[in-house]
Amino acid sequence: MALVYHLHPQTPQMRKIEQIRDALRQGAVMLYPTDTVYAIGCDLNVKSAVERVRRIKQISNDKPLTFLCSSLSNIASYASVNDANYRLIKRLIPGPYTFLLPATKLVPRLVMEPKRRTTGIRVPDHAISQALLTALGNPIISTSATTAVQQPDAYFSKNDLFDHLEKLVDIVIDDDLPIQFEVSTVLDLTREEPVAVRRGLGWEMVANLVAEAAEAEVPQ
Repeated sequence: MALVYHLHPQTPQMRKIEQIRDALRQGAVMLYPTDTVYAIGCDLNVKSAVERVRRIKQISNDKPLTFLCSSLSNIASYASVNDANYRLIKRLIPGPYTFLLPATKLVPRLVMEPKRRTTGIRVPDHAISQALLTALGNPIISTSATTAVQQPDAYFSKNDLFDHLEKLVDIVIDDDLPIQFEVSTVLDLTREEPVAVRRGLGWEMVANLVAEAAEAEVPQ
């Protein structure tokens, strides 16, 4: 049975954050809130925990796993970011955006897409996620937990999600807020121009930035 932590959504209690951090370093897998959906996650650098996340979600090793970073400078450690992508990411983070980027050597093979050697990275606008990232000092795996429940979104609650996963994870973080089902917008930044792989939360902001860039390129 998972250990449940109740954390304040804006000012999470540091004592509890540190306890969760210590467990993650020892290989714990957690169910936790983000600025989009609830996620299943672990320390990026603990191979056994990453393998457990894959088993829980039934994700094969040839499918990449997204992870959370704390900042743009943190992203640059784990992905190759050119100048144009740097400017775009800087305007979008923190927020509900997943960026597909070429992975650096710091990204474990078990996390990246093996053929293209790409990885998905997010910088969340979320106090609990950011507190965990700061305490841990490295990225956290983030894969949607809601898709692990084989029911339409309208037919399950946060309690249903917890009941379904509490025997599969070690830690459950409850922010005492209603569950949400809106996913992040996914941008493929490995091509010459950004490509929206999935339109989710914040898509309107992306569309506006793309339109601004297009207008700037038109000769005056």
